[in-house]
Amino acid sequence: MSDRQPRGIDRAIQEAEARGDFTDLPGAGKPLPGIGAPLHDDWWLRQQATREHIGLDALPPALRLAKEREDLPARLDALADEAAVRAAVEELNVRIRKALIGPVDGPPLRFGLIDADEAVAAWRSRR
Repeated sequence: MSDRQPRGIDRAIQEAEARGDFTDLPGAGKPLPGIGAPLHDDWWLRQQATREHIGLDALPPALRLAKEREDLPARLDALADEAAVRAAVEELNVRIRKALIGPVDGPPLRFGLIDADEAVAAWRSRR
């Protein structure tokens, strides 16, 4: 392609710019979301779930448990006392125990039960 005669898509882009089709777009001048954050292995899946508003309910039980375990520290930080933290950890452990004992839809669990004492200690250190 020569620099003097834009072809195809380049010409269409130049014509659209001349018409002003790219002015006042939403997000113009704003940084891309997550530009400084490291990418997870499943970044594309997370973006699609966000775009399509897919929540935890759409995940298989094994993946739902993994996500809940990952989000547990933030959930515990919202609790006011140690008894509530222990109750939340035990409630999640009951569901993890069921998944470890019996068959569960989705991939196998790659984690075990959560130590309540460690969770409480981490909760205290974050407060």
